[in-house]
Amino acid sequence: MKFQVVSDPRARSAACHGLTRAAARGRTVTVSVLAAAACGLVMTACGSQNSPSSPSSPSSPSSASIGACVTSQLKISIIDTGALAGQAGGYLEFTNDSRTLCRMSGWPVVIALTATGKATRLQRLQSTMFGAWHYTPPPPVITLQPGGSAYAVVAAADHPAGGNTGCPAPYVRLRVSPPGDPGNVTIPAWLSGANSYLPACTSADGSPTAGTSAITTLSSLPHLSQAPGLPARKRAVYATG
Repeated sequence: MKFQVVSDPRARSAACHGLTRAAARGRTVTVSVLAAAACGLVMTACGSQNSPSSPSSPSSPSSASIGACVTSQLKISIIDTGALAGQAGGYLEFTNDSRTLCRMSGWPVVIALTATGKATRLQRLQSTMFGAWHYTPPPPVITLQPGGSAYAVVAAADHPAGGNTGCPAPYVRLRVSPPGDPGNVTIPAWLSGANSYLPACTSADGSPTAGTSAITTLSSLPHLSQAPGLPARKRAVYATG
């Protein structure tokens, strides 16, 4: 007896019934066995063909899809400057000038430059007189929408300490890099609210006092968040996450 491979399910079913009737007429035991086996194969093949395939799992969006803010997409300036309780300084404002979200966290790198080109890297401050900002680990991760801003305090002592009779020549420019990005922009270190450049005064042991805070939110800077001249959009377009 010859068997043919039948691909159509209805044809397979007909073949199964034909083999079964032939076995029922009692031709041979062998035919009956083969008929049962063939029917089993047909039913298995049909079941395999008709069973639905497993659906593929949908891909979830990457949690790292929001990249770190880089210099090329930021507008960096120093705002709301002044002198307060022995310090002079202001706020570095980092505004997302692009059309995409980006994130900031940690300390910016700020290099203060004198008129003669002497460079001093600003230390990391954990508290300042400006806005009563206090550092609490870990630094927040701030997501900036287009047009949104994040901030960092920049400040220095504005009076000589210890036996010093005066302060070194002030810093006239600031070279600023956002956290984690090697790019930088150079901005004037003029503090219009204090009518001076950023002081280069040192502590009693001769170490520089100028420093910067970690990137923080507007709500962490009450002095700035209540400033009447601050555009309302600055108050609403940042978020932490």
